[in-house]
Amino acid sequence: MDQRREALLNKKTVRKLDLILLPFLALLFLFNSLDKSNIGNAESAHFTSDIGLDKEDINTAVALFFAFFVSLQPLGAALGRKYGMVRWVPSCMIIWGVCTALHVWVRSKWQLFILRIIIGACEAGFYPVTVVYLSVFYTRFEFARRLSLFYGQAAVGGALGGILSYLVFSQFGDERTNQPDDTGDEGWKSWQVLFLLEGCSTVIIAFAGYFWLPHSAKTAWFLTPEEREWAELRIQRDIIGETSHHSKDDQTEDDDDDEERPDTSGSESHGLLNPTAPTSTKVLTDDRGISPHDILSALTCPKIYHILIVNILSAIPAMAFQVFLPLVLAPLTSSTDDPNEPGKTNPALTNLLTAPPYICGAITLFAFAAYSDRHRKRLPPILAGLCLLLSGLVLVVVMPQTKAWAIPRYLSLNVLLSGTFIASPLTVAWISGNTPSPGKRAVLLGINGWGNLAGVFSALLFKPKYQKEGYITPFWWTLVAVSVAAAGYVVFWLNLRRGNEARMALVRSWDADDVEAERRDGRGPVGRKRGVALGLARLLAEVKGFAGLAEWVEKASEGREGDERVTFVWGY
Repeated sequence: MDQRREALLNKKTVRKLDLILLPFLALLFLFNSLDKSNIGNAESAHFTSDIGLDKEDINTAVALFFAFFVSLQPLGAALGRKYGMVRWVPSCMIIWGVCTALHVWVRSKWQLFILRIIIGACEAGFYPVTVVYLSVFYTRFEFARRLSLFYGQAAVGGALGGILSYLVFSQFGDERTNQPDDTGDEGWKSWQVLFLLEGCSTVIIAFAGYFWLPHSAKTAWFLTPEEREWAELRIQRDIIGETSHHSKDDQTEDDDDDEERPDTSGSESHGLLNPTAPTSTKVLTDDRGISPHDILSALTCPKIYHILIVNILSAIPAMAFQVFLPLVLAPLTSSTDDPNEPGKTNPALTNLLTAPPYICGAITLFAFAAYSDRHRKRLPPILAGLCLLLSGLVLVVVMPQTKAWAIPRYLSLNVLLSGTFIASPLTVAWISGNTPSPGKRAVLLGINGWGNLAGVFSALLFKPKYQKEGYITPFWWTLVAVSVAAAGYVVFWLNLRRGNEARMALVRSWDADDVEAERRDGRGPVGRKRGVALGLARLLAEVKGFAGLAEWVEKASEGREGDERVTFVWGY
């Protein structure tokens, strides 16, 4: 196939993926975000007051949600990879959609806690499984922009949730102080309508997923036979890097349109070394398949735990505002300027005010992701986004909590939200682009999903007792956490550079045969140390009943694959 025809075929294929597959995946994540955050919207309409619960119960429910959501991420990712996105994700969505609708009949805190736990457990595998699924259709430097459109639904969902809540609360709500409802049980309350509407919508969209989503490009109903073959071939080229050894200097402003010309760059790090050749190409382009080596390699990867720590710290604002932004903004609609007197608040207006900050967050995320793909960099835009987030946090904590400063404080929240959503998806893009095996990638993203522990911390930070002071204390702690995260990303960047230099120095000492043996089969003269895995295997072998597991660990630790091979150079 000549280059011009190949470029045209690539453009047609990517356009169909962008118009048919990507919007539906974004829609799934939109409803995922809505069902995660709607409890905050409901609370602004007196959810706990109406059913006789304490305001602290919301924080407990949120903490329980994130505890199960986080702890089950690797398991959910592995199961999703085993059974496939097409069956796993829609099934989970149906369950959590039903549980969302059941909030209508909640009358005790235990009912609330159980529903939030089930929703958290079902949502656990959604994000990593869907991201890996997305990566089997798009090359690495098409990926961040598409991932931003996908992940950006968290921001769009916040805006849409605010607007939807405004419309519902305007029709069914009222303006009153934070007192229990004394009007009786007749009629629908605004938060009941909200839960029922969003829960039923999720179930409907989930059922459509069974029929809309293909297992792989080869089974994509919306592609022609020629486009299906090309869609698989271009992903194989991207992972294997069969046609390109571009240097960093070769890939700058001339790369204007990655959809006109297929991206076959050698690696996330601009092809400094040809990346590894996988033993099978089918696993690269299917939504199913995971090996014991994938699991063990992911669990023993030190980089993912560094990423996990900084991800937790940097994600606290995003996790907090998904639930608590309406409560943070509620004082801006208060009828009094006295922080010790709550006065009347306007739930509809409060939720409408959540939309502009989220819109700012979505626009900024899309811009940063486009820059990241265009310049093939991940860590610099992550750090720039964290600086923007820190700027907003500083403005929030230094401004007086008075009515006269309401507009500047609101604008500072817009700045804060503008930088909130950048780090997480670009970190995921880095993991995806630097992990050739989709099986290992799924487990790594599941471990990275533990970063949602930030949701637990946000529930512990943004407690009702801080509402009178304008949540200044939680904002200060968030400022400290994000500052530490920024420093952690800098250290991670420096470690990657040192690791790359060490690998390059080692490879230069080899002859051509050794380099090729390492690149293709992971059999270069490295003398890989398997001390941790072998030590664990020996320990398990001595425990009665664990001989089979010991054998599994020892076998799974054999060989080097993907980014473990010395010929793989990490990008940043």
